Amino acid sequence: MRTKRTLTEEARRAQIVAAAIEVIADSGAQASFKVIADRAGLSSTGLISYHFANRQDLIEEVGRQILETFGAFVLERTDGVDAPAEVLHAFVAANIAFLRTHRAHAAALLRIKQDVASAALALSDQSQLADVLRRGQASGAFGEFDAHLVAVFVLSVRDGIIRQLELEPGLDLDAAAREFARLVDLTTSKG
Repeated sequence: MRTKRTLTEEARRAQIVAAAIEVIADSGAQASFKVIADRAGLSSTGLISYHFANRQDLIEEVGRQILETFGAFVLERTDGVDAPAEVLHAFVAANIAFLRTHRAHAAALLRIKQDVASAALALSDQSQLADVLRRGQASGAFGEFDAHLVAVFVLSVRDGIIRQLELEPGLDLDAAAREFARLVDLTTSKG
């Protein structure tokens, strides 16, 4: 396929990705092209095949776009924050805010991570958060703990909140944010 796409092709790809996010959030990453095509209002699955080489290509694009959206969302809320404890609080708050405004994106990303994503995706998240935790330890803002394991735990709590939203759509996200922040504070505190 050509590397340069027309505006129409870009719009169609965006339409397919948006539908795929919703379908994956509802049904998992193994959802059929037929269901995605129906959600996108396409006349045929052939339109998906025209724009994406295969299922993996579509799933990778969905994951890339979700991560890009999530990254920009978090960066907007953490940009200019320097103190490690404040960065960590901003990260926790941004995660909950993202769940509030992009619930399908969060659910789809979790499903992709569970169903088809490579370990590199999870390890990248863990590594970035562990770096923030290590900087906090080096500056004296945080106590002594295994930064890698705490990063794993923090991200697992975040993923647990996403799962709980599926079970309990009316989950009080304000309370979840408070408890998440308190848990992180207890885990990273000195003493």
